Order: sequence, then C-alpha cells, then structure tokens
Amino acid sequence: MTAACMQAYDGLVQKNSFALPSYTTVGGKTIRDVRVGWESYGRLNQEKDNVILVPHYFSANSHAAGRYRQDDPVPGYWDSIIGPGKPLDTDRYCIISIDSLVNLNSRDGITITTGPSSIDPDTGKPYGLRFPVVTISDFVRIQKALLDSLGIKRLAAVAGVSMGALQSYEWAAAYPDRVKKVIAVNGTPSQRPFAICNLESWITPIKADANWNNGDYYGGPEPVKGVALALFNVIVAAQHPEGIANNFQYQWANPDQDPLAALENDFLVNQAFRAGGLARATTTTDANEMLYMTRANQLFVAGTSGSSVDPALKKIKAKTLVIQYRSDLLFPAGVARDQVNALQKNGTCAEFVEIDSGGGHLAGVTEIAKAGDTIRRFLMSPQ
Repeated sequence: MTAACMQAYDGLVQKNSFALPSYTTVGGKTIRDVRVGWESYGRLNQEKDNVILVPHYFSANSHAAGRYRQDDPVPGYWDSIIGPGKPLDTDRYCIISIDSLVNLNSRDGITITTGPSSIDPDTGKPYGLRFPVVTISDFVRIQKALLDSLGIKRLAAVAGVSMGALQSYEWAAAYPDRVKKVIAVNGTPSQRPFAICNLESWITPIKADANWNNGDYYGGPEPVKGVALALFNVIVAAQHPEGIANNFQYQWANPDQDPLAALENDFLVNQAFRAGGLARATTTTDANEMLYMTRANQLFVAGTSGSSVDPALKKIKAKTLVIQYRSDLLFPAGVARDQVNALQKNGTCAEFVEIDSGGGHLAGVTEIAKAGDTIRRFLMSPQ
C-alpha cells in the first residue's frame, strides 16, 4: 500500500484495497473481514504530512480524479481540481480518497466496500438487513485505520463535497490534533430535522418495491424499479429550478408526442432523469447499500450517531473554508453562513465563500473548478 501511495500521479489511477480483520461499530456491533478501496494521486513526502484526504459524497466512491484506463469516457468527479498544478496540486500533496462502508456503488465492479451486499463469513451468504447499522463516524474511523496503516498521522487538509464535507467536519472534531485545515463544499453539519424525512423520501420507492422483499433479494429478482425511482428522486433533489430551466424548459420527451394527448407521453426532463436513475439501478447500485447509506446520513443529522461534531461546533479548531453554491437547496447558503459565524464566535479561523451558480447542489461536483482559485489560496495560507 505504501508503494502505491508513493507513485507520482500521471492521470492513470490504481484502485487499492485495505482490510481489517474485524471492526466494532459506533453501535457496538462487530463486523469481520472489513474491506474498503482507496486511491491516491501524488507523492507522499518523507515526513508523511502532505496528505489531503478527500472523502466522497453520497452517491460517489473513491474515484475522485484521473482515469483507470486511457479510454475511460470520464475522469474522477473532482478531476478539474486534482492534479499537477491544479488547486489540489499533486506536485505538492498526496491526495487520498477512500470508499466508504455501505457504498451504494457496490455492484459496479470497481468500488470496494463492506455492507449488506457483502458475504457474511458466518453464513456464507449476503448479510442483507442482518448487517449492522453504521454511521458517518464509522466511515471516518475506517479511514483513520487505513491512514494509520500507512504511517500518516497528520493531514494537511480534509476536503469534501456534500457527505464528503460532513466527513471532513467529523474528522476535525474527532481528531483535532491531526487535521490542519478543512474545506467543506455544499455540506453543513448544522441541519434541521426536515433533512431526515427528506432523505427518507429518496429511498421510499425501494421499500415499496415488492422485489425488495425486506432486504432479502440476493439470488432472486432485484428491486431495480424501486432503485431507479429512488435515484430519480436523488437526481431531482440535487438540481435547482434554474438549472432545469436552462437545460430542459418544457420540452416534450418526443417532439411528436404531446403530453396533453396521452398520459404515457412525457416531458424531456422526466425522461432524462428517469433514464439516469435506471442506468445506475441496472449496473452499479445495490438497494440495501443505498438504504444503509441513507440511514448513516440521517443519524448524522439527528446527532445520535456517536458523532464528535457538537451542535455549537466548539470541537472544530482546524482552519476552515466553507464553499457554498448559491442555488444549493439541500444545504442552503444561509445555513452555511450561520455556521461560519458560529465557528468564528468559537475562535476558529473560518471563511465563507459563495459561488454563483444555477446548478444546485450538484454544482459542488460539476462546477468545482469555479472554486479553484479560492481553494488554492486557502491551502497556501498560513495555518
């Protein structure tokens, strides 16, 4: 593993695997044979203190930059800011990203994760709902175990978008002596109870799909329809009316099929988002993993997950940059601004930057280059 981290980043990425014989969750349950994947970009210095950890967002995995093969159609999700001379400069830093537990992309053949679709060593069958509930704190603890195995005791920064931002705050609160800086994009821990039911609305179609069978569908018909509709809900939630208007307006799915003429005739926006959900449901996404990932986020919001992030944010001492895209409806800019004020009141050096965009929550991924200069300046600033 150390050799992989030492390789200079050249745009081609290797997926590595980390294993723990056993792990005890925040809820006190033991999981055997835990495995997660990870990727690195850049070179680890001799002191091993030039690492930037990039935890991933809800529906992503550790593929934050580069390509696995030259002919890969798209690079990792933050490729525009990770690489030589880019804001997360691989000539200066070793960037590490790690697959989470219960990663919903467990069926894509690339993501390495332990979750309900994994084989229970005690039964030889997939766990299903017998898998213990895990939390964002568990994600971070597994990440720490991996970094410890590499001899990395100090992080130059933890940077993430959405759920990645939440993990960044958890890192800063749980291990304040190990995190110098935090870069949080479109993700604030100060959420309201509404977020719990909002998250539940995403996954309700899975539970309503008869093929879900209370989580016991492995080896039989899978709840593809429910997963596709759940992903449709996630896609819609990540948008903003401005972005939808710019991309779709009121176009019909088929120019010759007026939605007024028949119920099966549809609008282009519905067709496009539904197709996106179905594509992932049939190729990458496991239903139970998505349910467990959602619960981890609900527990973090509720503050009942063993999280180290206290409501007043007093445990966070790392210099913090909060980047918020104006049109994000999931994490409104006003909430993020209030959070920065709270950090500053606590004596934490914190900065708020708002980026103009109509791209909604997803802009923190697709338009992250707009924040590039801000991120570069922040990383170069004194501690």
